[in-house]
Amino acid sequence: MKRALEKKQPTNFKERKKQKLADARTIAIQSPITTSNAVAGPSRLGSTVNDKLKRLPGAIDVEKFAEVSSVCLSRLSPNRCRQGSSASTTRAWQVLPRHLRRRAASHNPRRVPLRLRDKARSEMDPMRRKVLGRAMPKLGKERRLPKEVIFMNRQHDKRWLETHIWHAKRMKMENMWGYRLAVTPTEKAFRPSHRASIHGSILHDSSYLSLIEMKGPEATLKAILEMCCDAQDVSPGAQRYTSGARVCKTHIYAPNRYPLGLICPITVMWKSRPSIMSKPLEDASKYKKGKGKNKQKEVPPEASDNMRILWIYFHPSVYDEVFSALRTVTSQTLEAAGSQGVIVDVELIDIRGEVGIFEIMGPKSNQVLQGSLSPVMAQASDDFKKFWASLGNIQSCGSVPRGMIIGFLVNDPRLRFPPKNAKVQLPVGNSVSSSIGVFPSAALAACNVWEQNIRMQLKNPRYQTKDINARRAQNPIPGTLLSPLRQDDRIPAMLIQTSYQHSASNDTESIEGWTFIFPAGWSMAFFQQLTYTGTRVAGQRERQTQAFEAGTAYFPSDYPSTSAYKIHISARAEKEKAKWARTPAAKRVNYRKLGTRSPWIPDWEVVLGLKEMPDQPLDDDEEENADDVEDLDMQDLITTQREPEESLEQQREDFLVNHDPVVGPWLLRGLEVSSIVSDLSEDLVPSQSLLATLNRLRAKRSLEPLESTIKPDELLNSALVSVRSPSDLSLVYSIPDSELQEWRKGLTRAGVDPIPAEVEFVNLPDIVPAPSSIIGYITTGGFSLSRGEGFAIGAMSLTRLIELQQQAKRLSHYVKSDKALFVKVRDRKGHQCRLARIHVVQN
Repeated sequence: MKRALEKKQPTNFKERKKQKLADARTIAIQSPITTSNAVAGPSRLGSTVNDKLKRLPGAIDVEKFAEVSSVCLSRLSPNRCRQGSSASTTRAWQVLPRHLRRRAASHNPRRVPLRLRDKARSEMDPMRRKVLGRAMPKLGKERRLPKEVIFMNRQHDKRWLETHIWHAKRMKMENMWGYRLAVTPTEKAFRPSHRASIHGSILHDSSYLSLIEMKGPEATLKAILEMCCDAQDVSPGAQRYTSGARVCKTHIYAPNRYPLGLICPITVMWKSRPSIMSKPLEDASKYKKGKGKNKQKEVPPEASDNMRILWIYFHPSVYDEVFSALRTVTSQTLEAAGSQGVIVDVELIDIRGEVGIFEIMGPKSNQVLQGSLSPVMAQASDDFKKFWASLGNIQSCGSVPRGMIIGFLVNDPRLRFPPKNAKVQLPVGNSVSSSIGVFPSAALAACNVWEQNIRMQLKNPRYQTKDINARRAQNPIPGTLLSPLRQDDRIPAMLIQTSYQHSASNDTESIEGWTFIFPAGWSMAFFQQLTYTGTRVAGQRERQTQAFEAGTAYFPSDYPSTSAYKIHISARAEKEKAKWARTPAAKRVNYRKLGTRSPWIPDWEVVLGLKEMPDQPLDDDEEENADDVEDLDMQDLITTQREPEESLEQQREDFLVNHDPVVGPWLLRGLEVSSIVSDLSEDLVPSQSLLATLNRLRAKRSLEPLESTIKPDELLNSALVSVRSPSDLSLVYSIPDSELQEWRKGLTRAGVDPIPAEVEFVNLPDIVPAPSSIIGYITTGGFSLSRGEGFAIGAMSLTRLIELQQQAKRLSHYVKSDKALFVKVRDRKGHQCRLARIHVVQN
């Protein structure tokens, strides 16, 4: 009975854990073998000998003793010794590297490495069968809905990308712009993602971008783009872009509203013009109408009408505005052509969801692409063969011409799984090549991804993944790559050189990479191929960080005059206001005592002087007693006259709608902003000079001068300029001349002696300026990892920027150069001000 109780298994968790710990600390040994010469003789100790010592042999056989002890010695391995101490504190999933861990531990021991499978198998709980008698039995296999139908039912209010399930398992998802997009990885990935963009490679699925296709005569398409694109940039109808060898990055405005009515940045890409002489004879013969001298030959449509195709892709939040602007400009252009007796047709086609777009950034993206993709070299041109052979040897994508387009045909990526990164082959002299030796050309950019019928044919792959795996299982040598067959899919794709770089900056570190475009339906095939090489995956936060580290403005957070920015900042303010209201009064920030005038939404109209300065925010006690639906920031914008109170929704609508019928806050941006601001600071009447400069830029696009109702003073006072500052704070103040001199004196002495002698310099950060000296706000700020200091991008009033330049010239004898513009910045949650140097953003 006693033995039966000893062999009984423990029932509760505490006993099972105790038994498991005892088993881990027990070393199994081999039972001793009794031999004839191992019998003890009579002892001289008599009855005083312990009973346990009676079983000890009188003599030891060395060979047999070593054989028995070998089992014990083999058990005394370092891993076995550590197992006893760590068995009760760690599990198999907890000792894995961070990139191999999962959010919920799997019950499959094969999901862990081979060395830990035994430990994982021993830690698994015994399988428990579910109790029958469910309230709702499961549907049978015949009545069960397919996964595709279930997934489509979950997309009634948003759309999923093809890589959604992969991202949903590993990243935090949010509803954005009609899509369910990944915001940031669940693991700690801020610094690793930055290192990947600077030294490695990082991938982002940007298939959510909106895409519009335009078809029509080349001259008509040029006229349409010139009427609504930025006048400071190179025209999208320039020869360098119309050939189809490069992409054009510019900004789109409301029709005939430049520089007002900024919508968003866009990328224009022309389809390369096919050469009629290079077509086969059998294709050219079908255009012959007859024989004889009197019979005319019918030329192809491309040659007669000069029909062209272009793509425009941009941010999805402003699709309706961009499409409406293009439709309006197209109608005006067609009416003008019809008045001259010319009848043309232009098509606007929405092709969202027909192509997949990946952005792979970093210096190692060249080796990743060359190792992951397998182009069809039999149909490739000599230029592409030369480009592909040198792709893996270039040091950075910055060596490739800016915006270069490469079109090619690639085999099914699943045939080459698993991929291996290409290795850099150093030439003689151990120097990495800095160029590819191929220049942009229309022949190199030719690709069939432009054809809609080809995209529709390739939307569903011919072979499923299980068919590819079945072919791989039939290989005589396991692990060998599959050879493409004649019936395998061949996918047309394009590579576009992409850069995040500030045009007039010397201290920023540019981030280069590639934009990979391919037909829809192949996102997961290419995604798995690219991520298997060790490439990190980026979300929306990582993509914005790349632009921030490069010192470029990011849409929509750094475009304060656009409607997309107003929607973005209103949604963020609502979240921050709700979080602030949930915080106890003793723990949250008191913005009234700190003197923060507008803590939730920047009051650009007050900064520009278009509205009167509001009263101070309420105290904490007054805020608690106020109505819950009142918004603190919207209260600040109410005038002092007695009017009926409005709800939060009505106030938000008033903020989103611009009530100024003539001129509202607008953003002056472009490649010539620095020169324009410099000229305005030297002009006696800067408002007239600004109006003349803008009319000159409009004349470059064949636009009429601005309306006479727009006054020069209103145009100057309502202008904003994007600036860059080495600070992570949010409020920008102007500095009086006397205080600025003290700052510069202290900085000059601090260069010699780290501790200034005067006490006034130490107290300068504690001087809080008046709210009327606010000249701008920071839109994106934080600690820059590439610079090692705080960095920010914001906007400020153009008139105040001109005053800063004039102030710098007056006090230029304290510094070596008169181009240094100094301001004070302060966090909305703090009270100390810090000196910052600003630069104009021109990109």
